[in-house]
Amino acid sequence: MNNNKDNNEGFIPLHGGYRNLITFQKAEVIYDGTVYFTNRFFKKYDRTTDQMVQAARSGKQNIAEASMASGTSKETEIKLTNVARASLEELLIDYEDFLRTNKLKIWEKDHRLVIRFRELNRTPNANYQTYIKAIENPEPEICANSMISLIKIVSYLLSQQIKTLEKAFVNEGGLRERMTKARLEKRNKK
Repeated sequence: MNNNKDNNEGFIPLHGGYRNLITFQKAEVIYDGTVYFTNRFFKKYDRTTDQMVQAARSGKQNIAEASMASGTSKETEIKLTNVARASLEELLIDYEDFLRTNKLKIWEKDHRLVIRFRELNRTPNANYQTYIKAIENPEPEICANSMISLIKIVSYLLSQQIKTLEKAFVNEGGLRERMTKARLEKRNKK
């Protein structure tokens, strides 16, 4: 469904539209980048590969599932959005572990390349190609830290998204309230 139009009929609001969410778009880049990274830096059947790819997938998929569930359950939408954030946090730790165990530097937020990455992140309609020079850089330190930077950006955006969902729930209520309101309005019209 498209969430950009008003729903004048029924008590289930329009929902979905996750492909338009910046968090979903960037989570998709994280997933693709993680597949590339694990294929490049880990052995084919390394358990870490499966764990990292599944965490990246969970981040992306839970954003989509939350968006689709939003029409009938704001609680589920909030929970799944937080699951996405938690999955990406797990992935973040895997990238930090990679850097630490390979004696590579984990960049601080004021590192010149982190600052450059944040500038790059402001590119409208950014996709994998926007970040490819960083994600597929010949230097493993740059690859991993680029992924960390992107994960931190999405994690922050998901935190903001959760706060917005919380406020919307407080202001608008949930499905039961909309159902009751619709029923009362129908009854009062008779």
